[in-house]
Amino acid sequence: MNRRATSCALGALAFLTASTALAQTPAAPLTQRLGDASLTLYGDLDIYLNFMHSSSGANIFALQDGAILRSRLGVKGELDFGDGFKGNVVLEQGVNSTSGAAADATRLFDRQAWVGLVTPGGEFRVGRQNTEVFLRGSAIDYGERTLGAVINAFGVPSRYDSDLVYISPRLAGLQAAAHYSLQGSVVDSPTTQRVYQLALDYENGPVRVGYARVAGKPAPGTQVQRIVTYDNFYADYNYGPGKAYLVYIRSNNNGPTGDLFNGSSPLGNTGALIAGTDPGAETYYNIYQVSADYAITPALRVGGLYGMIRDSSGSGKNASGGSVGSFYVIKSVKLYLIADLLDNAARAGFRPSGSAGLTKPFTAATDVNGRTILGVHLGLVFRF
Repeated sequence: MNRRATSCALGALAFLTASTALAQTPAAPLTQRLGDASLTLYGDLDIYLNFMHSSSGANIFALQDGAILRSRLGVKGELDFGDGFKGNVVLEQGVNSTSGAAADATRLFDRQAWVGLVTPGGEFRVGRQNTEVFLRGSAIDYGERTLGAVINAFGVPSRYDSDLVYISPRLAGLQAAAHYSLQGSVVDSPTTQRVYQLALDYENGPVRVGYARVAGKPAPGTQVQRIVTYDNFYADYNYGPGKAYLVYIRSNNNGPTGDLFNGSSPLGNTGALIAGTDPGAETYYNIYQVSADYAITPALRVGGLYGMIRDSSGSGKNASGGSVGSFYVIKSVKLYLIADLLDNAARAGFRPSGSAGLTKPFTAATDVNGRTILGVHLGLVFRF
């Protein structure tokens, strides 16, 4: 028995050693160069086995897409003009890895579709683009603000159409960005409905701090005239084998959906205009989250977080929760195991969500409102 245990231990050690070596050489995306231009095909598949249990007694057991990274196919191009000028373009389509269906059947490129110009004075882009809040996932928590994050259960404004963007160079560690979406413009009134963003990000050695804001104005004359905002303050510290993260968010970007106390997004998280009809915009929330991770080996990392959602209106739509997770990387494959818990107060109805919204979530109010939801998720991300 001792010889068998020793052999198993040596075998496991050899596997970990080999996997660690493999993890240092991930597969590269397919890139074709044509003189000063290049075209790159890239993408990922993220599929996981999802188990969720509600304190109502209901269970979910299903394959889902996009716990960490929504499955997608993308093409990006780059053309060097010289003298510090460069053109670039990105076209990206989300897919559901469990069925092969498009993430959004109404669009050919639902995630990104933009063209840009890089200059010595900064970068300019125009088209459908990710928000600054969305882009800062890696600065938010150990899981990049996806499945298991309390912040993600509240909701994150992700991208907008007809978005004009300026991104400054990073000077003395500081970088700024500004967005203005014209998606709601009409003849003679380009600001009838609008979404704008501002962001500052500072990096100095192991420290990173920043702020990102998304704000949307409803059309004149609508029922709810409240401007919807999402203000995200974050800080993280790289202590060597891992990082520690602190986040605070102030937002009214959540409201009722059907019989559920929470779940809607007045800001239109993936590009819809602010309708001005969601009463949730009248309620502001404070969201707090603390997180840390630790690299056991170059290939194996573990982490955890705890967060709270507090309804500042006093109506009791509060929730709290946390998660623990482990990630193991072999070349371009990331294996993950995440366990999370989300505890809703009696008048709250938040649900866990991944990078992609769950196609098979709890939908009955009796399974969500005031309930505690426990989840265990096992999956992989294959990037190419």
